[in-house]
Amino acid sequence: MRLSTKGRYGVKAMFDLALHGGETPLSLKTIAERQEISEPYLEQLIATLRKAGLVKSVRGAYGGYLLARHPEQITVGSIIRSLEGSIAPAECVSEMDPIECERAENCVTRILWEKIRISIDNVIDSITLQDMINDYDEMCGQDNMYYI
Repeated sequence: MRLSTKGRYGVKAMFDLALHGGETPLSLKTIAERQEISEPYLEQLIATLRKAGLVKSVRGAYGGYLLARHPEQITVGSIIRSLEGSIAPAECVSEMDPIECERAENCVTRILWEKIRISIDNVIDSITLQDMINDYDEMCGQDNMYYI
């Protein structure tokens, strides 16, 4: 199972907003350049994140985008699900509209897929943007090369 660029770039963009935004709106151009993401593609991602209530836009000459909530209130799971949809490894265990299979009650692999989905959910729902900022700060304090 692999995330698409939507999920990966969306997390990077949201982290950039959390790290550099604060009360000052950031332009898409600034985020796109810093994260090496195509600006038109980033625009599509931000539109989806805005509809999901994770970012808000500010109009005007000094406009741009801000997080809609504090970094400690936005989980990686909420970002990924808003961009990717269900992260279930099989449709029969999707948290959003699972497809019923006539063999579900006797399917051993369904149990495996459900355990995998639950494990992934637990991880991505336990990590917030603030946790990522804390990890970033710790990495910077160790004089390591770091990428955001």
